[in-house]
Amino acid sequence: MQRHHTDHAPAAIGPYSQAISVDGWIFTSGQIGLDPAKGELVEGGFEAQARQVLANLAQVLETAGASFQNVVKTTIFLVDFADFAAINRLYGEAMGEHRPARSTVQVAALPRGALLEIDMVARRRG
Repeated sequence: MQRHHTDHAPAAIGPYSQAISVDGWIFTSGQIGLDPAKGELVEGGFEAQARQVLANLAQVLETAGASFQNVVKTTIFLVDFADFAAINRLYGEAMGEHRPARSTVQVAALPRGALLEIDMVARRRG
């Protein structure tokens, strides 16, 4: 088992790793829309947070030897299901033609008042 960390994504805000890899599989911890430089949620509402979450995940996957094209499963947690269409659009832009399995659930609340959280499972490229 190997832990992965990048300074280009927010540091863990608890006792966990940004990602763990085992036997070529990469499991990311959930990312919220924190700006890695400031450690605060980005301003601008749901779309700004969603873009930051996806940017954070791209950096975490990269440090673990993968990209969105290697993702096999995604879980999206939304505080408000009214944001479902927006996350579909933004997620689709990030994934391109790649279509991993995905679950989307509504939750009562997320850390730091975030509007969404996403985690991913990927298979290391190569």
